[in-house]
Amino acid sequence: MSKVVILGGGYGGLMVVQELLEHLPKDAQLFLVDRMPYQGLKTEYYALAAGTVSDLDIRVHYPIHPQLKMVFGEVTDLDLDLKVVHITNQEPISYDSLVIALGCTDNYHGIAGASDYSCSIQSLSATRRTYQQINDIRPYGQLTIVGGGLSGVEIASELRESRADINIRILDRGNSVMSAFPNKLQEYVASWFRLHDVEMRSHICITSLEQGIIHNGDEPIFTDTTVWTAGIQPVELVQRMTLPKDQQGRLIVNEWHELPDAPQVYVIGDCSSQPFSPSAQLAGAQGKQVAEVIRARWDNKEPKLSRIKLKGVLGSLGKKSGFGIMGGTPLLGRIPRMLKSGVLWRSKRHFG
Repeated sequence: MSKVVILGGGYGGLMVVQELLEHLPKDAQLFLVDRMPYQGLKTEYYALAAGTVSDLDIRVHYPIHPQLKMVFGEVTDLDLDLKVVHITNQEPISYDSLVIALGCTDNYHGIAGASDYSCSIQSLSATRRTYQQINDIRPYGQLTIVGGGLSGVEIASELRESRADINIRILDRGNSVMSAFPNKLQEYVASWFRLHDVEMRSHICITSLEQGIIHNGDEPIFTDTTVWTAGIQPVELVQRMTLPKDQQGRLIVNEWHELPDAPQVYVIGDCSSQPFSPSAQLAGAQGKQVAEVIRARWDNKEPKLSRIKLKGVLGSLGKKSGFGIMGGTPLLGRIPRMLKSGVLWRSKRHFG
């Protein structure tokens, strides 16, 4: 019997499960390990934090299949030599093939107080707590978002539509919000924020955080609630692994998304070193390819994978406007927002 254990039921891990279930030998067994009994659509956590969607709206149920066993718990350790996964309050699980798809956590860049005095949208449970903190802000209070990338921009714009009464500020170390994107897109997003009274501050160098205060060098920036969207890193379990990694701490894999020093251990998503920025789209593409590799090896064939091609990036500015990059071309306004809604609908339909 072939035993495949998938760690993490996000975009990548669930794609592996879905693809393998379509062509599963009778003697194969799949184990999907996750903390939650359903997948949370992470690309929509910003809306949950802002209070514009409910928790139920961004859940996807895991498939039910006689050869799929769900294991709920926190992965605490891996023994790659003995091929065993350790999980809280569970018996260790052995495997023939292992897929590490555990995602990411916030990167605080060594800034004192950042983890203690800011809130996160990197997990569903953390986003629930962030929703509570944001929506408990008093009228005309101050919300500060650290990081002017995609996540920071989406949560700021969504919150502006749900809480017109509070002050919203974005702090970024770059020249502008969305600084990694073309100038036309940067200016479009910035003009939307100016029109909707969202304060933007650039060239910020945060040195520490304390309760109610963000220190920009010698300048105190006062805030009621701070949301951290200033970078990610692989989860703590991967951080502890002593295998070759890139400068971002992601595990280096071969052309089959496999650890060179651990055959049949595959790494996808935010934990895997790739020539692309981390994204749900990338994780899903990797998950599909890993399933192809596993199936090929079940059939004693050499895996053959094509080069991953990503379609682009889409982001929202509230419910009626958005932006994106498709084939290197910026998209601005209502059309990219509609496209993003369509992608969300398709994700829920495909996975659910």
